[in-house]
Amino acid sequence: MGKRGSRSQSQLLGSLTKKQKKHLRDFGEEHPFYDRVSRKEAKPQTCQLSESSDTSSSESEAESEPEQVSGYHRLLATLKNVSKEEEEEEEEEEDSVTDETEMNLEDGDSDISEEEEMAAESADMQGSVASPADPEGKDGHGPPGTSEESPEEFTDAKHESLFSLETNFLKEESGGDSSLKASQDPFVQHVNTKLKEKEIQAVATNPRTTHQLKWPILGQVVFSSKFQKLETFKPPKDIDLKSVHLQKPLESTWIKTNSQFLSGPPKSSSPFTPLQKELFLIMNSYRDLFYPERTALKNGEEIRHVYCLHVINHVLKANAQVLANNSRRRSQKLGVGDDDDFRDQGLTRPKVLIVVPFREAALRVVQLFISLLEGDSKKKIIVSNKKRFNGEYGSDPEERPPNLKRPEDYEAVFVGNIDDHFRIGVAILQRSIRLYAPFYSSDILIASPLGLRTIIGGEGEKKRDFDFLSSVELLIIDQADIYLMQNWEHVLHLMNHMNLLPLDSHGVDFSRVRMWSLNNWSKYYRQTLLFGALQDAQINSVFNKYCVNVQGQVAVRNVPMTGSISQVLVQLPHVFQRMEAESLASVIDASRGTLGSRMVLSIWFNFFVNKILPQYRDAVMSHTLIYVPSYFDFVRLRNYFKKEELNFTHICEYTQKSGVSRARHFFLQGEKQFLLLTERFHFYKRYTIKGIRNLIFYELPTYPHFYSEVCNMLRATGSGEEAAWTCTVLYSKYDAQRLAAVVGVERAAQMLQSKKNVHLFITGER
Repeated sequence: MGKRGSRSQSQLLGSLTKKQKKHLRDFGEEHPFYDRVSRKEAKPQTCQLSESSDTSSSESEAESEPEQVSGYHRLLATLKNVSKEEEEEEEEEEDSVTDETEMNLEDGDSDISEEEEMAAESADMQGSVASPADPEGKDGHGPPGTSEESPEEFTDAKHESLFSLETNFLKEESGGDSSLKASQDPFVQHVNTKLKEKEIQAVATNPRTTHQLKWPILGQVVFSSKFQKLETFKPPKDIDLKSVHLQKPLESTWIKTNSQFLSGPPKSSSPFTPLQKELFLIMNSYRDLFYPERTALKNGEEIRHVYCLHVINHVLKANAQVLANNSRRRSQKLGVGDDDDFRDQGLTRPKVLIVVPFREAALRVVQLFISLLEGDSKKKIIVSNKKRFNGEYGSDPEERPPNLKRPEDYEAVFVGNIDDHFRIGVAILQRSIRLYAPFYSSDILIASPLGLRTIIGGEGEKKRDFDFLSSVELLIIDQADIYLMQNWEHVLHLMNHMNLLPLDSHGVDFSRVRMWSLNNWSKYYRQTLLFGALQDAQINSVFNKYCVNVQGQVAVRNVPMTGSISQVLVQLPHVFQRMEAESLASVIDASRGTLGSRMVLSIWFNFFVNKILPQYRDAVMSHTLIYVPSYFDFVRLRNYFKKEELNFTHICEYTQKSGVSRARHFFLQGEKQFLLLTERFHFYKRYTIKGIRNLIFYELPTYPHFYSEVCNMLRATGSGEEAAWTCTVLYSKYDAQRLAAVVGVERAAQMLQSKKNVHLFITGER
């Protein structure tokens, strides 16, 4: 359409008020009543509709004779489907009109102006899945960066047709779907795997078959499956990008994106690091993976790069299959029974869910997506709402205190924007990325556990939605250990709502839905990638209970030969006291959720109160720090100390800054004999507590290096008192993993099998 046609459309558009435009978008027709603006009456425009106005766009394209388009249709097309050429022409001639309705493309990044973003918040939020954010969240504290004045989240509703899978087709330059037809492609093999009803029924009763191998980098790798067939493999010495079936343009962009981790001569260097190679081979086989040695300081970014490659590769293949089938359906007339050839999607569009703890992690994931799609290409890809995303997920370096000294691992974890309440949808179509896409129009969802918890809701809540989780094919839970410090219940709540049948159809074409998705078997085809920094019973439980992939599971199970006790620098006797428990239920007391004077004391609590605490009640045993990993145990001990009127103070993650300063001062000066300290406070603050002479670990710490950190705090007490220092640790036979991480696997085995309940270690001997 030329400038004359564009100008006429702009005049039609300019004659409408905002209210009329909104009504036209929502209902497809103009409002029949007068709209008074500036004391003038604007008469409604009468449009002559054609007889075929109700036919779909696909049917109109298939007809050979072109229809005569009325002025009404031209006006509606201007609002919904504006081409790039029309945008550029209208930008020159009608600036006032484009500020309200059009998107400005600059340097390949379609960043919406501030005026459009403000208008989008009020007008375009209706397509959003997200419910109003809870200002206090579920943790009882308000996340930074959330505004209480604007309860609705911003979602980009303007690019719906541009990123719609139903109305787009595969472009010729994208290379077609020839790679998808190859029988060796792991993606095609996985989605085409057929299960029988008998196999599904047998999963609940079948024992888990396991087989252990030793890989060069990962170490002890355990393959397991609840299906009859268990296939294992060993990594080849060398792999190239063609053998792993990467979708275009990833073959060319991956090497540049990953160049910071590659070393060696360019000719002989592999496209992956040794760790990335073994991880990607497991990912690309679509097996579930649990890797418990991911640390922010050592290999965190290296692992983030490789799972982002797997995500983009999966999404590009899945979308290319849909777009190719769109082209095939358009070019041929379907006969009876041909619909099964085009089953290529799930009940809802979101196919990847990435769970990360902080906004900084989400920012880095999106930046990797852009880098993987852009690469060396001079032509930048289109990224809508990029400016807004950088503003909301980025951070200001000046906000960080300049003299803040913390351990290196703390600096690596708490870098950038550490807001833990967020969720964002990302749509990818060939060489374009749409940020802030509505969830049901997104390919990838990036969120924190708290951000998902507030939208999933709970039983009895009116505003809750979890249909967008129904067809997730790839679930990535990164930095799982941090969720133990946030709220592990949010992770369990998420897993309980994964791959359930949706309550609404959400406009899906059931003739395109895969049969295993219609049969509610999606959880058997979902790949779960779980990364953390430690072996923990709660993380292991999630992997063993919720990961039932038909391809099997792979878990890295390396045991620590040397524990963190070897990093204790002070001369200190460590007394490990084993508490005998007949059952795990007696250790994990069922009454932990009931706080106050009516709670029933557990065996663990009784053991501490009757056996350990009396040894420290004497005034000589002053300056005693009690390290408590569980907040529920902390509340129980605090209430008991108050009831017994013991001279104590306490610090937890909810203590105000002034209260923390007072407690530290009283403890240092000896005015308070006991100090109760929670593990979550140490995780988030990492303060050095001065004045410690006696140390009690109510339980073994979650992070093994916290043990040596807390023990080394005794160095801040001063010289001349080393002979009176003590350290007591409580443990049971169910703490085997944590005990091995502290003292080493060989010593832990001896301590657990020994008939003696007390063991002594001395560190710092010269």
